[in-house]
Amino acid sequence: MPNVVFHKLGVTYAEDVPEDTNLVVNTAIKRFPFPHLTFGCGMGKCARCACRVLSGAEHLPEPNWKEQQRLGPRLEQGYRLVCQLWLKHDIELAQDAPVRP
Repeated sequence: MPNVVFHKLGVTYAEDVPEDTNLVVNTAIKRFPFPHLTFGCGMGKCARCACRVLSGAEHLPEPNWKEQQRLGPRLEQGYRLVCQLWLKHDIELAQDAPVRP
């Protein structure tokens, strides 16, 4: 079972999740304790779920076209769209606080 470590707003959450878990899907249906994970559409269109991968990036697939289009140069900084990832290995993520207008 992959272990997910998630950092946001100065708080760290850690949880083992079943293999092939999508954090956005499972957070939306309240199956995992990541209450501060910001997300929107869940389809790679809005990029609200963008997170910086702190460790475990080597186990992720190459960014798909949605990630390339939405994240652009942020990909080089280690950002990925969490809604596009089905986790098979341990990962550590950090999500910036949402920007308020």
